[in-house]
Amino acid sequence: MKKKNQSRGTGWHRFLVRFLTFGLIVLIYWLLGFLVEDIRSVEGPRYADIETQFVDQDLFTQVEGLKARIEGLDRDIRNEAEEQRVVSDGSRSLQQTMTQLLELQKLGLEKQISVSTADQENLSSTLDLFLENQRQYQALSRSSTDLIKNKQGLVTQLQDAEATIEQQRIPAREAHQSQWEDHRLRLAFWQLVILVPILLAAAFLLMKKRGSLHFPFYLAVGIASLIKVGLVVHEYFPSRYFKYILIGALLLVVAKMLGHFLRAAAQPKVDWLIKQYREAYERFLCPVCDYPIRTGPRRFLFWTRRSVSKLRVPVDEAAREEPYTCPACGTDLFSECQQCHNVRHTLLPHCQHCGTEGGLE
Repeated sequence: MKKKNQSRGTGWHRFLVRFLTFGLIVLIYWLLGFLVEDIRSVEGPRYADIETQFVDQDLFTQVEGLKARIEGLDRDIRNEAEEQRVVSDGSRSLQQTMTQLLELQKLGLEKQISVSTADQENLSSTLDLFLENQRQYQALSRSSTDLIKNKQGLVTQLQDAEATIEQQRIPAREAHQSQWEDHRLRLAFWQLVILVPILLAAAFLLMKKRGSLHFPFYLAVGIASLIKVGLVVHEYFPSRYFKYILIGALLLVVAKMLGHFLRAAAQPKVDWLIKQYREAYERFLCPVCDYPIRTGPRRFLFWTRRSVSKLRVPVDEAAREEPYTCPACGTDLFSECQQCHNVRHTLLPHCQHCGTEGGLE
């Protein structure tokens, strides 16, 4: 059956097709990315909600109360420390005053000068104030000590309550981690539910519509979905699982390609046969066994696939085209055309002289 020839277009046209195909891959990748992001936006389990199921909420109230009481004690301790400082400063001032009065009395006694009643009263009142400040300072010290002891007791209670909360948070964290992993697997599942069918459909169309006009569209969808599926699998599945998934996918692809090429070699299609025969004729080698086609001016020469382009063929005007059969495998390579009776390539679909279709079926 005659195969309809398809124009490949100019080089600029082919470049635009490849460039636009690449642009289509990017756009489809973005579109799939938007779908994936919408699925990822689904809210997962909240730790605060899970924590209420495992941690006694009264402990939080107790902790807050203890912290408030500790803060109050800290303020009281700071206030009493400030009062102690004021009383201590007053005591030092009174002590200096008493020292001065005693020095004056000592000088008076040394000079046999009698001490006045006012000086005696000043000394007595100063001493009373000093003693009162000392009693007040000691009272403040005892009060500060009591406050510090109360604070230490509350701090101990706070540490015990926080330790209890921390112990109760361990199963809460484990439950949250488990629920979060389940949530991530669900996200991965729904993403793959969207992406994998697109990838499979694109792969099916690529295999079945290889020569179709819309092949670049299928190719763009296939590449974009393949990249997105690989990224999703790599993101959501642990590396120890991902490597097996990747190797399994690569094994499947390689096995599929190997099977395809084995089938193509065993039962080649017409297009592949024509390409194979054309390349063999161009190198003057038998398309079946690769034996050199020694006809015309090449009948006494030797060459291989690598050396055929360097071969210098002598000009032999007496040489003419004639039917030729490969002496190695017996394949009919050149035969007489039934239409124009000139010698044509037997294994190619058309006669080079008259264009008559024939030969390869």
